[in-house]
Amino acid sequence: MPLIGAESRRDFEIHRYPLLVYALVPLASLVLQAWLPRLTNPYDWFDVPLVVTIYFALGRRNPIQGTLMGAAMGLFEDALTHHVIGINGIAKSVAGFLAASVGIRIEVDNYVVRLLLNFGLSLLASAIYLFVSRFLLGLAIEWSWLTELLRAVGNSLIALVLFPLLDRLQMRD
Repeated sequence: MPLIGAESRRDFEIHRYPLLVYALVPLASLVLQAWLPRLTNPYDWFDVPLVVTIYFALGRRNPIQGTLMGAAMGLFEDALTHHVIGINGIAKSVAGFLAASVGIRIEVDNYVVRLLLNFGLSLLASAIYLFVSRFLLGLAIEWSWLTELLRAVGNSLIALVLFPLLDRLQMRD
């Protein structure tokens, strides 16, 4: 019985979606991220583009695609909000890269693993955002780790609902 190597396992389990899903889901997440905080201001307990980036990076299992998707989502999010252009791009690029890299190494079809990864990567993206803002750009921003912890929980709750919905949109062979 031949052993399945990491490369053949990665090629075997890549999730595929219709092109319309790749276009509309990120677009919808960006619109929601720009629109919903205006209704619930100043409480933005979620980062929908980050959740979508993590989902597609875990499913595609390609670090380059995860990085590029994270960069694009972050740059578009910065363009639609009041943030400095590029800060979210950096944070989401790292999260997308790490999600895809973890997706290659371990089985991520388990919902508990996905939620834990989403929670951890949400905290990491917040830490990167803080580091770039405060230490590289010298911006004086309000920051509370409790708020970021609640945002990570909010992102995990969104993932709990969004991941099964997006799983249903997969193309089956």
